[in-house]
Amino acid sequence: FVYTEFIKMQDTSSAVSCVPASLKELQKVLYGGKRFGNHVDEVWPNLYIGDMSVANDRYSLWKLGITHVVNAAHGRMHCQGSHDFYGATVEYYGVSADDSPSFDLSRYFLPTAEYIHNSLNTNGARVLVHCAVGVSRSASLVLAYLMIYHAYSLLEAINKVKECRWIFPNRGFLKQLRALDLKLHNTSAN
Repeated sequence: FVYTEFIKMQDTSSAVSCVPASLKELQKVLYGGKRFGNHVDEVWPNLYIGDMSVANDRYSLWKLGITHVVNAAHGRMHCQGSHDFYGATVEYYGVSADDSPSFDLSRYFLPTAEYIHNSLNTNGARVLVHCAVGVSRSASLVLAYLMIYHAYSLLEAINKVKECRWIFPNRGFLKQLRALDLKLHNTSAN
């Protein structure tokens, strides 16, 4: 896994590590900027974050050229996506996550990031990551992908995604992402 290799590289690196932004600083960044969103936005080349209305609209997905769907609200009301729903032209990956600060989304960070990474490395692939509203669960999984596969800090990942889409991971997910940031950058919290 890339994550494991990255941790090994960090363990042998003599580079000076910097302390990730605090939860308070991260929330301040998240509160800033526009506070509205589209149904879907491209936040990284061929990687989209969207809500359930676009995820449930096969025609819109076809127009966008979506080839892979990651449903971060799999099995939840109005987010019942499946292989059968999308048909043979779209690959489906379901993550049964609750948008609750107490839900452990971190267990899905690596497998979902790996799925997104492998999908994007398929010729002509376009990946939609969605949940109900497209600001918390789906955004958290995309942030984790950018951190694991593109070595972004959490703050850098948030700023990158916010260039294109308003996001607001719940406080619990933000804590889990910050823990990932600390682990990836081999630092301890102050």
